[in-house]
Amino acid sequence: MRETTTTLPTDDGLELQVWRWWPEGEPRGVVQVQHGLAEHAARYRRLAKALTAAGYAVYAPDGRGSGRSAEVAGDGYGAWGPAGWPGWVADLVSLNQRIRAEHPGLPLLHLGHSMGSFATQQFLLEHSADVDAVVLSGTTEVGGLVPVLASEEPADLSGFNAGFEPRTGYEWLSRDEAEVDAYVADPACGWTAPPLPGIETLLAAADPERLTAVRDDLPVLLVSGDADPLAGGGTAIELVAQRYRDAGLADVTVRLYPGGRHEVFNETNRDEVTADVLAFFDRVVAGR
Repeated sequence: MRETTTTLPTDDGLELQVWRWWPEGEPRGVVQVQHGLAEHAARYRRLAKALTAAGYAVYAPDGRGSGRSAEVAGDGYGAWGPAGWPGWVADLVSLNQRIRAEHPGLPLLHLGHSMGSFATQQFLLEHSADVDAVVLSGTTEVGGLVPVLASEEPADLSGFNAGFEPRTGYEWLSRDEAEVDAYVADPACGWTAPPLPGIETLLAAADPERLTAVRDDLPVLLVSGDADPLAGGGTAIELVAQRYRDAGLADVTVRLYPGGRHEVFNETNRDEVTADVLAFFDRVVAGR
């Protein structure tokens, strides 16, 4: 796997740092990865190794206020920029357009985790024609989440750990203690997120009428651990899937992993999850 970086200017004057991972030989598709809250794209390097080994190129930005994008800007983690949450979604569009310009004709597959999956849900309302398939990881029904994120106080996620034996406070992320410890030790992870201006626009992704704008032949895969606090035992994931089906989508698949927690790509069964995602992408690319 070859690794390079590039930058992506945003509509409101920021500059995002973008990781790019390349397969040996010409890619047969491109995967756009969007990370979650209080983390960064380099944490997806292991997943990228599996994707590139299967022939896919991977583009993964450090989102606004995150990772190297925050470090280069010098404004600190959680500096969302003038556009706030709508900027997160606009950044997905900008990178999508960049990828399609740089790789015309190649399948473009999108994978969003957690906060990245929420942005993806909103992105699809107007841009489902611009992707060939979507994976939503660690997602949830956003209608119940927006009021929490819309608070004027910094986001308090400590309640997500309530159902687990506390060791670090981040047991809800994974059963793999080494992965949890790596997260805790990473200064670019776990920071307290300030309020997200404009997050109320995410409610559109829970509006059945708006969801009918998503093209009905878009393949969607939802992957989640059933012990992920955001999954609600799986009911929240099934609700998201059913909303897409009710909107007319015919190819919507849910994979719930027993005992799995929030970060399925850092879980003890991560190889199983990665294999499921690769099988999904391979099916889409083969049928394109």
